[in-house]
Amino acid sequence: MRTTCLPPKSPGPADLRGNADRPFNFNERPFIVIWEVTRACALACRHCRASATAQRHPLELNTSEALSLIDQVLQANPALFVLTGGDPVMRSDLALIIGYAAERGLRVALSPSATPRLLHTDFARLHRLGVARISLSLDGASRESHDKFRGIPGTWDWTMRALSLAREAGIPVQINTTFTRGNLHEFNDFTALLAQIKPVLWSVFQLVPTGRASAGEVLTAAEMEDLFVRLCALSRTVPYDIKTTEGHHYRRVVLQHAADGPTPTRRAPPGINDGKGFVFISHTGEIHPSGFLPLPTGNVRRDQLIDAYRNHPVFAQLRDARLLKGKCGRCEFKNICGGSRARAYALTGDFLAEEPCCSYQPGLARAGTAITPC
Repeated sequence: MRTTCLPPKSPGPADLRGNADRPFNFNERPFIVIWEVTRACALACRHCRASATAQRHPLELNTSEALSLIDQVLQANPALFVLTGGDPVMRSDLALIIGYAAERGLRVALSPSATPRLLHTDFARLHRLGVARISLSLDGASRESHDKFRGIPGTWDWTMRALSLAREAGIPVQINTTFTRGNLHEFNDFTALLAQIKPVLWSVFQLVPTGRASAGEVLTAAEMEDLFVRLCALSRTVPYDIKTTEGHHYRRVVLQHAADGPTPTRRAPPGINDGKGFVFISHTGEIHPSGFLPLPTGNVRRDQLIDAYRNHPVFAQLRDARLLKGKCGRCEFKNICGGSRARAYALTGDFLAEEPCCSYQPGLARAGTAITPC
């Protein structure tokens, strides 16, 4: 690999926090680029966004196309480049992909599945190649509930072993948890578990009924609100950061409860949403606003990623909070929240419709709540 004439490095962890306090122009570039490097995966998770299969798709981006995509990501200049799946470890050229991206200055995060294949991966080499963070999923707070959620016996033990391997290799670990009506009752058990694991971040996903996930598993608006209040309180007492994915109204809850204690540390600019500071590339190269909002806006085989992000009408609409409908359009928090555009699309067919799982009524913010536009 070439190691000369490289572009300046993308912001590292310390720089990301600084970016949170400076304006970030979502119209110009995404903060996060996520690439689904493959849909192949050995697991059978109940909620899988990708409806992953055991075999790699014949039309996946090949190695040459993968490296070309990374060159396009460099042009987009994101703060974070995430390799996800399926299971990225199913690709034999994963090390080449990681090294190529990190060598050119991208901050690379890896989101693999906890499988025996992962346990046979050299974590120290991943670190040397440039993996800045690895995320592992825990969707049950016990062996029984996690294995049931993941669909394969043994995933709990594989996850715990992967956590140890990452820690030994010096790779910071993020824990991803998808809350559904089936595991919400385990919240306290999750917090006790994370106190032992000591991740750098707990990313709490709110289910979007796409792929294998069903609408019946989505939390009600009241359940989601209660979860966010509990997360906000927890964030003031734990050493790790907490963020939500497809739970954008958590930001509103944090602002409403700002007077109750220290405000959780920002890790990214406020206002990121599907297509707004966020872009997703599928295993076959399709460009989407997010993995949960499967609206093709081009393909990296024939289109430039940054052009699609900046100029496609779908992205432009998603970044214009004035177009939001229903109570989201009237809400004073719409610039920092905006509701889940993916969940609105999944449940109503309209990606500009109001967030279906938000109980807040516009105009009821606590007196004195500071609302910072993005």
